[in-house]
Amino acid sequence: MNKTIEDRIAAAETRIFKAVFPNTTNHYDTLFGGTALQLMDEVAFICATRFSRQRVVTVSSDRVDFTKPIPSGTLVELVANVEKVGKSSIVVSVDIFVEEMYSEKREKAVHGTFTMVAVDDEKNPVAVV
Repeated sequence: MNKTIEDRIAAAETRIFKAVFPNTTNHYDTLFGGTALQLMDEVAFICATRFSRQRVVTVSSDRVDFTKPIPSGTLVELVANVEKVGKSSIVVSVDIFVEEMYSEKREKAVHGTFTMVAVDDEKNPVAVV
């Protein structure tokens, strides 16, 4: 059964939850920016792979806005969605939401976009649609 691009985009949405432990925080007791970027790249990779079902690599991380600190002892949810599909590229939007562990308080802390490209065995770009 052939899915439409819209169906493939909807099916590719990826959500990952993580706990923020002290070993991932800086001297302010908040999540290292580099750790946040690593997690975002990982969820973008999974989302793009689920969309294309091909090998993908990161070619760029575009603007990333850190708007709220992410303290140790909280939960984060990373949400990745396909934003745009090109010939061989997939632009993935990633949000990180921070939640307090023992309350229902939740807010967006980070937003960024990542461009992934589908590649063949020789690392040459290939079509995603």
